[in-house]
Amino acid sequence: MKSFSQFPALGLATISIVLWATLAALGKQLAHLPPFLLVGVALCMGGAFGVSQWRTWRSITPARLALGIYGLFGFHFFLFFALQRAPAIEANLINYLWPLLIVLLAPVFVPHTTLTRWHIAGGALGFAGAALLMLGKVQGFDAQYALGYSCAAVSAFIWASYSLLTRRMGDAPSGLVGLYCLVSGVLSLLCHVAFEASTTIASQDWLWLVLLGAGPMGLAFYTWDAALQRGDVRTIGALSYATPLLSTFVLWMAAAGQLGWNAAGGLILIVAGAVLASR
Repeated sequence: MKSFSQFPALGLATISIVLWATLAALGKQLAHLPPFLLVGVALCMGGAFGVSQWRTWRSITPARLALGIYGLFGFHFFLFFALQRAPAIEANLINYLWPLLIVLLAPVFVPHTTLTRWHIAGGALGFAGAALLMLGKVQGFDAQYALGYSCAAVSAFIWASYSLLTRRMGDAPSGLVGLYCLVSGVLSLLCHVAFEASTTIASQDWLWLVLLGAGPMGLAFYTWDAALQRGDVRTIGALSYATPLLSTFVLWMAAAGQLGWNAAGGLILIVAGAVLASR
């Protein structure tokens, strides 16, 4: 974790984005597992990779620990609640408001931060690109799923506000993320016990769980934390729209399918948005 200081903030954010792009493909291999069990085990593994930094955990304040639990556990809790109560494509589209919210809410959460027309245009183009990726899959927003849609919006707000508050609270060892992961993982496992049927994890599932915990639900959180503490949160927010694009590409590679015109259009809009926001 100490070596993160040698990397530029946008480079660290890019590492997180690339790792999160594998989340859907890895999750597809484990789709038969209950969501809270899956998240709980993966987060505990992600936290285990940070145990070597346990000495930094002694310096954590109650406010920082609460923020970490709010971000990691709160985000996943509301996201999976949304996916259970609304169509997945529509819920994911609403959830992908979080990069735009990072851009737009930056002046609210981070002192001495202002928005320019470039940041607003970049965030809007990024969301348009993410929406275009899902064009043709969205069946329409039905009022009967209002609760699910609301939970997806809450999860988006939680991740955006967690990211911005991480920057606002100032420098802290990224090793603290390991503690966030462990506590959030335990809370997820408790939700599994309370809300889901008991399930035995098969031996062949553990490889995928280790990959999930080591990458998109492990290292990605550490590099994201380090990037937010040093980088421009507005630019990072716009860059984050590469996540659904890369995720689509990874799924395409895994399934050996064909990418449609909407993927190409989404690529153009997302790249244009990132370029505008970095001005």
